[in-house]
Amino acid sequence: MSFTSVRLLATLLAASLCGQAALAQTGSAAAPAAAKADPRAVIVKKIDGIRLEDVRMSPVNGIYEVTHDSDISYLSADGRYAILGDLIDLDSDANLSEARRRGIRARMIETVPENEMLVFSPKDPKYTITVFTDIDCGYCRRLHSQIAEYNKLGIRVRYMFFPRSGPDTESWHKAESVWCASNRNEALTRAKNGEEVKSPKCPTEIVKRDYELGNKLSVQGTPAIFLASGEMLPGYAAPGELAKYLKTGKM
Repeated sequence: MSFTSVRLLATLLAASLCGQAALAQTGSAAAPAAAKADPRAVIVKKIDGIRLEDVRMSPVNGIYEVTHDSDISYLSADGRYAILGDLIDLDSDANLSEARRRGIRARMIETVPENEMLVFSPKDPKYTITVFTDIDCGYCRRLHSQIAEYNKLGIRVRYMFFPRSGPDTESWHKAESVWCASNRNEALTRAKNGEEVKSPKCPTEIVKRDYELGNKLSVQGTPAIFLASGEMLPGYAAPGELAKYLKTGKM
């Protein structure tokens, strides 16, 4: 379970306890009014930061799906009970929660214009991946050292910044220097080779934007590889292995 999932669950449980306490104070007279209310509105009132559009009926009668960024939880219609774990359709052996997460992730990533990413692409790409990268991450450097091999296999790589050390750190400032360089792709390669990249100051909200998006996508380590479907591969994958997985769905 991701850290954001834990935080969301804690919020849900705390809200549920508050709701139970309020019910005990007001007595059973409040029950008829609650019964007539839209269950989604009841849930929204109990959880800070959740909007009506973040709540929808799940495939299970009486259970509602609540999304928070790319995290998904399930609640009873009265907002009292939270259910941990993914929702699985046993007939089709489909993970409905993961399918939903992938769609959410893909839409979130596609809100970023490609001209605000660092793209390394072959002439005729077969696949596109989006990689959240940290300039100082060892496996990120290994992945980038093989960028020509990924491209040769038809894999187009779109980079976004995710300095794991956080804002106003050495890795963060390295990312800003790369973004401000006249040739960003070349600067990224130099930085990943351990060279110092000196660039004039420029607006660097891009690094902050990428980092915040990575957190919303539950990125916890780098490289974090996102496929076009929204599936996340949390870690390095060798060019041949990744190409095989993109083609067959199996490593």
